[in-house]
Amino acid sequence: MLKALRFLGWPLAVGVLLALLIIQRYPEWVGLPRQIADEQQQLPRSLLSPQGPVSYANAVSSAAPAVANLYTTKVVKRPSQPLFDDPLLQQYFGNSLPSQRRLESSLGSAVIMRRDGYLLTNNHVTAGADQIVVALRDGREVLARVIGHDSETDLAVLKIDLDELPVMHLGRSDSIRIGDVALAIGNPFGVGQTVTMGIISATGRNQLGLNTYEDFIQTDAAINPGNSGGALIDANGNLIGINTAIFSKSGGSQGIGFAIPAKLALEVMEEIIKHGQVIRGWLGLEVQPLTKELAESFGLDGRPGIVVAGIYRDGPAQRAGLQPGDLIVSIDGQPATDGRHAMNQVAQTRPGETIDIEVLRNGQALTLTAEIGLRPPPTAVQP
Repeated sequence: MLKALRFLGWPLAVGVLLALLIIQRYPEWVGLPRQIADEQQQLPRSLLSPQGPVSYANAVSSAAPAVANLYTTKVVKRPSQPLFDDPLLQQYFGNSLPSQRRLESSLGSAVIMRRDGYLLTNNHVTAGADQIVVALRDGREVLARVIGHDSETDLAVLKIDLDELPVMHLGRSDSIRIGDVALAIGNPFGVGQTVTMGIISATGRNQLGLNTYEDFIQTDAAINPGNSGGALIDANGNLIGINTAIFSKSGGSQGIGFAIPAKLALEVMEEIIKHGQVIRGWLGLEVQPLTKELAESFGLDGRPGIVVAGIYRDGPAQRAGLQPGDLIVSIDGQPATDGRHAMNQVAQTRPGETIDIEVLRNGQALTLTAEIGLRPPPTAVQP
């Protein structure tokens, strides 16, 4: 009897499993409804099978060769004795006091943007440097020269003379979404080229006090000292940003990093290459948002606009007749609801062009015409 059960056991088990498979795949053959199968088909595809690559090696291999390490040095003069650092001695003897010269070095990264040798990096990486060494991933090293810089976006353009340069592929930084995968490539702490992964945490970050023109991509991909000027790429290896800053209380990455969008960085680079500087329009005024309290004081509850807080002497705004306290309702037909957006709109207007500015002054609507000026360097602007 036991031998018979052993002989029949395997066929019975196979038969049961086959029956269960048929019932699950074709329930109508045995008179059962297809409800279970239909519900399974209606589930999102992402729940039935995992999406996305299991590796980003292809993206890294495409982008990493176009990210270079930067080593900058500058000569710093310091008094040879602490006594010579006294302000009174400095006042009377000036530069004639004995001093020592020493080299200070710093680290950073850069992105090769064009085959003719133009690179993008951060202005704070190269500012004041006497020598900039660019080290490519293939082992080549070369001295770079600064073509120009823009402190208001913290970008600088470098030029190197080498053949067969790898070039970064450009992505669409204006179409990225929160939650997209992001990879940061750079030279953190000087350990060599390093890749970290995270997601896009936020876009359009501003009012951080880092730059004049802020429109940062925020990411939790680890960015550390030395990553500045490196590349933020998407999952396909396309450039979406230039890594520029971190929010940190310890000096290391805490999951909040900021990158300049590639679209803005490319526009700045082209302006610097073409003109040696970034040509921006300028009105010469300071504005502040129309808060609820200000709106009530002006009797404009619910009316959008930005308030003129200050006027620069002999600037385009003063010549056009704007006054502190004016409420700007629109600029060249575009509603003025946000000071940052209005400043960017003016900056993108070429100097010499005229625009109409609609304001409310003491409850009276006025339309003023202003000729856009050339924005002076930040240190030259005096209210």
